[in-house]
Parts: sequence; structure tokens; C-alpha cells
Amino acid sequence: MEKEELLSHVTAMIVSSAKVPKHMAFSPVKMADLYGVQAIEVEKGLDELVDEGKLRREQLQDYPHYTVYLLP
Repeated sequence: MEKEELLSHVTAMIVSSAKVPKHMAFSPVKMADLYGVQAIEVEKGLDELVDEGKLRREQLQDYPHYTVYLLP
């Protein structure tokens, strides 16, 4: 899966979020369906983007404790 395409899609989702601060929780399985790839590829791409500093990953403190992604 192309990392820049994934970053573009995730960035658009975060920017369009109405939450404050802007963040987005999403399912790698649903994204994999969108792109026609395996969910592990999406997760690997997200991990690489976080490692490169292009995204931040945090755990919500309140229930349901989703893992969310934010722009740096």
C-alpha cells in the first residue's frame, strides 16, 4: 500500500473531524476494504507514518478507549 496515499486519506479524515482537538479513530479493516488490501498492510503503513513523525497515535482516556490518530 502506498504510504503517501494512506497519509493523504488519513489527513483528510482528521481535518474533516468535528472533534476538538481534531483526531480520528478508524478501523484498519474498513480502510483495507476501501483499498482492496490486507488489514495488516494498513496497520503497517500507519505504524511507519507514526514512526516517521507524520502522524501521532494516542489512546483515549475515556471509554471506549479508542486508539486515535492526530496530525503532528
